Order: sequence, then structure tokens, then C-alpha cells
Amino acid sequence: MSLKRFSDYLSLEKKYSNHTVTAYLRDLEMFKDFLVECHNKIAINDAGYSEIRQWIVELVDSGISNRTINRKVSSLSSYYKFLQKAELLDVNPLNKHKALKVGKKIHLPFSEEELKIVIENSIDVVDFETARNKVIIELFYATGIRRIELVNLKLTDLDLSNKQIKVLGKRNKERYIPLIETLIISLKEYLIYRGDLTKIEDKENLFLTKKGIKIYEMLVYRIINKYFSNASSKAKCSPHVLRHSFATHLLNEGADLNAVKELLGHTSLAATQVYTHNSISELKKVYAKSHPRNHS
Repeated sequence: MSLKRFSDYLSLEKKYSNHTVTAYLRDLEMFKDFLVECHNKIAINDAGYSEIRQWIVELVDSGISNRTINRKVSSLSSYYKFLQKAELLDVNPLNKHKALKVGKKIHLPFSEEELKIVIENSIDVVDFETARNKVIIELFYATGIRRIELVNLKLTDLDLSNKQIKVLGKRNKERYIPLIETLIISLKEYLIYRGDLTKIEDKENLFLTKKGIKIYEMLVYRIINKYFSNASSKAKCSPHVLRHSFATHLLNEGADLNAVKELLGHTSLAATQVYTHNSISELKKVYAKSHPRNHS
């Protein structure tokens, strides 16, 4: 079966984003290339667990992380489940597969001081790019949106009069996030510079390159890494760390976990709870400082 039908199934029926569908298809193409090279061009539909296991071993040997391998195998399993649903496959060869063990991943957020250094002291707005870079950093920290969500923002998603922004999240689920006043000021400043660009090709997109085309994910990563590498000693300076900082700092200030869940666009509370480890440490400090029995 053509992967095109699977792609349509993910997009139209499962309502996955283009980014997610592309990732699924990329994983399947990688397995397909493995079968061509190592198993005499056997089709994906005809592969058994033996071939899949050999592929997993090759991925491990190549140094790919267990987390990434599990994601690739999950893509393959989804494809086999699709074939079963279409009555083109009797048994999913991955039915009894157990995911590789993954160590608990703890993201250290930027401190409030590090964020203050970058936002208030590291960016002098003098042109389109500096205005854009500043507002991107502020938007990440003020809303906690994902990198791909920022990249895909449209001008029409921005509602400055009501101080909110519409974000299209995973599985095309929309959510509205309030905007703080300092962010609104930076957005208005950026929009002035954006309007002065000599040429704009992707007119509907909020964030552009200086050539007037839609901004892309790697550029967003470079922007965050550039400014925070100078202000922070953390090994990883990425948009996701800013998302983590947003959630952690809200929880540290006593925000309700369910409210943070909605702001982040999580479908389950468990996904939001990974951000609570820092807030627990803050609670311990408050407890130790405030409890009457702790001063004897």
C-alpha cells in the first residue's frame, strides 16, 4: 500500500499536523531504506518482527537515543495498525514489542535572573531582526508555546485589542492564551518593523525572515541559543527550555496545575506534572521558612 493513503489517514482522520505527519513518514522511509539495503527489497507490509528488531539494533549501534528509537518504532506500529484497520494486515508484528528503557529527562529552566538579563539587557532593538528576536523570546516566556506553534502563527491569530493570541496546537487543537502588557508593546513595535519590509511573500504569517518569508524552526532555535548562551551556563539553551521556564515559574508562584495544563496545550495532567519538580523545591523553602515548628 502506498504511504500516501497512510499520510491522508493521519492528516484527515487523525487530524495530525503537517509537522507530525512528515515525522511519521520520515521514520517509515528510514525503515524502508533499511529493508532495501539489508533484506533484499522486502516490502514494509511483509516485514516481520525479526527484521524490525534488526533495524532497532542498527539504530542503537548508530548512537541514536532510546527516546528517538521508541518514537520511530511507534511510527511503524501506527502504520501497521492502519493496515489492520484497512484489513490489509492480520497481525501487527509489533504487538509484543516492549519499548526501550528511557532515563527520566529533567529540563532545568532558565532562572528569572537569566531571563531578565536577556530580555531587558541583551537586545537593543534597532531594526527588523532585533525587534523580531526580542518579541520571539518574550512570546515564548510569556505564553509557553511550542516552537512549531510559534513558527505557524498567523497575523490573524493575534488579537491585541482583546490581549490574546490563538495557537494551533497538536492535533489541530486551538487554544487562546492571554498576552501581558510588556509583550503587547514588543509585538506592536515588531509589527511596525515588519510593515516596513520591502518585500513580503508569506503575508499571512506573523513571524518572517528579513527576506519576507515564513520563519523556520532552525532559525528560531538559533535565535534562542544565541542570546541565552551568553547569559546562561546551561548546556541546552533552546525554545523548549523557555517553555519549561514558563511552566515552572508559574507553578512556583502558585498557579493552578490545571490552568498551566490548558496554557501549555497538554491533553493530560501527567504531561504537565513533569514541570512540578522545581515548584516542589520552592514549596519546601516556603514551608521551612514559614512553619512555626521549624523555628524551635
